[in-house]
Amino acid sequence: MEIILKPRISEKGYAISESHNTYIFDVPTSANKFEVAKAVAGQFEVSVTNVRIASVPGKEVRAYRNRGRRSISSNRSDIRKAYVTLKEGDKLPIFAAVEEPKAPEEKK
Repeated sequence: MEIILKPRISEKGYAISESHNTYIFDVPTSANKFEVAKAVAGQFEVSVTNVRIASVPGKEVRAYRNRGRRSISSNRSDIRKAYVTLKEGDKLPIFAAVEEPKAPEEKK
């Protein structure tokens, strides 16, 4: 089974990737730790040291029609997140950006 990895790009994800070398991915609800580690190692050619998985249940969503007389309720789908820690020195190009050197300020 091939797993489709979708990186979660957020401020929290960026901070964790910089401080702990851990990246966050959305994975299918049927995937386990071993499959996720194998998929990350195969797609990005890095060494995986640890994988943690968190399941987030979907929230209930309500929509109102006809000025509040009729309400329609539904549920969002469940999400499963994988926190993948890489070996020291390995990086993923998810948050890669070219950093410009700061020009020294001129004194007046």
